[in-house]
Amino acid sequence: MPTISSFYGIIIVMYLRNKEHNPPHIHAITQDFDAPFQISDGEIMDGEFPPKASAMVKEFILKNQDDLLEMWETGCYRKLPPLK
Repeated sequence: MPTISSFYGIIIVMYLRNKEHNPPHIHAITQDFDAPFQISDGEIMDGEFPPKASAMVKEFILKNQDDLLEMWETGCYRKLPPLK
């Protein structure tokens, strides 16, 4: 599971595509939470995540949407800059 980015105690990962399911998504992980977020709109797919952290994850996704979709489609992962 490649780490794509990390910021404010949130780690952004993408699991290997051949073992994952659609729709395209990333996982955001904190000390107490792990939730999938859709790349298409940044919305949480399932589970719980703190509201403030969810907003930051959504901002990150929307800012990097094209890069994240490319990674999902190609399986070529790289680090992306954190939110500031």
